[in-house]
Amino acid sequence: MTAPISAWERIVPVSLGSRSYDIVINEGGTSQAGPLLASWLKLDTAKGLRILLIADAAVYDRHGDAVQRSLEASGAEVRSAIVPSGEQTKSYAQTQALYDHLVNMTADRKTLVVAVGGGVTGDLAGFVAATYARGLRFVQVPTTLLSMVDSSVGGKTGINHPRGKNLIGAFHQPIGVIIDLATLSTLPDREYRSGLAEVVKYGVILDETFFEFLEQNISGLNSRDPEVLRHVIARSCELKADVVRQDEYETTGLRAVLNYGHTLGHAFEALAGYGALLHGEAISIGMICASRLAESLGRIAASDTQRQSDLLSALNLPVTVPSDMQNRHDDIVRCMMLDKKTEGRELRFVLPSRIGHVETVRGISPDIALRCLRSL
Repeated sequence: MTAPISAWERIVPVSLGSRSYDIVINEGGTSQAGPLLASWLKLDTAKGLRILLIADAAVYDRHGDAVQRSLEASGAEVRSAIVPSGEQTKSYAQTQALYDHLVNMTADRKTLVVAVGGGVTGDLAGFVAATYARGLRFVQVPTTLLSMVDSSVGGKTGINHPRGKNLIGAFHQPIGVIIDLATLSTLPDREYRSGLAEVVKYGVILDETFFEFLEQNISGLNSRDPEVLRHVIARSCELKADVVRQDEYETTGLRAVLNYGHTLGHAFEALAGYGALLHGEAISIGMICASRLAESLGRIAASDTQRQSDLLSALNLPVTVPSDMQNRHDDIVRCMMLDKKTEGRELRFVLPSRIGHVETVRGISPDIALRCLRSL
């Protein structure tokens, strides 16, 4: 049965010239994947299209099947590949398995990839699409809050190396993103809160008014109030789309602001063992570390760090470094040196100067950076 589409809908354009695409945000959109795909390709139907649908095992029955039925009802030939849940899935082994699926279906340059799931699925499927036959078109259907507001937008794809997150990857824009807010109703609480960390990040780095909205709507965020989530997701996508428009390939340095909290956060995530700390949990801790570092350098007021900590804590996100990592300085430094912002073995940190504005700062030694661990 086709799910009803809500009257409310927002379309956020990602303006990138010939690579431009739309983010469609509504309630019930997974059941309209076929017509949406056809419209993006300027076709009457999806008849004749061949698609590999890559879905997270935890969401295929709930959401992936609805996407597949819609695509098939529009005339597409769809094969599905179900991948395990969890960060460990972004691996060489899973990449090869998906290449095998494409080979077995005799995929060609007109074959499409559709990713249904969270950031792990989107990153993996996008990387496979970027690298198979030198590039296949693909569509993102994010089903977690984190992937809706962050990883599905902007064209970053990749898999992990055992020593670092997202070290193998490519820029490859989707032809469209379908955000069905109804999928959030099945999202586990911890996964939902992990996504809220990236939402808070947007307020800190780009929009003080948005940060204030989050402070004023903590109850609505915690209860997943639909009206609050509509605004939060649409505004997050708008903010990221604008940054991507200005610096798609990270050549000017602007897009680096999106990595606020990630230099240390990725280190914590990797050292804990992928999956022990969820991405948003690690970024929440990393943001407070970065703000404490900015404080120590006289770049931001302690009150602004406290506002971040208070908001993240109110959303039940961690703000302190796990005790088993506080003395692993050498390991943390090794992870930071693998950070994609590092140039010539010089660490670069995204640091706030006030709520709503951050800057990339060079010349910070590892010893100075690690002091922030002791202040939490």
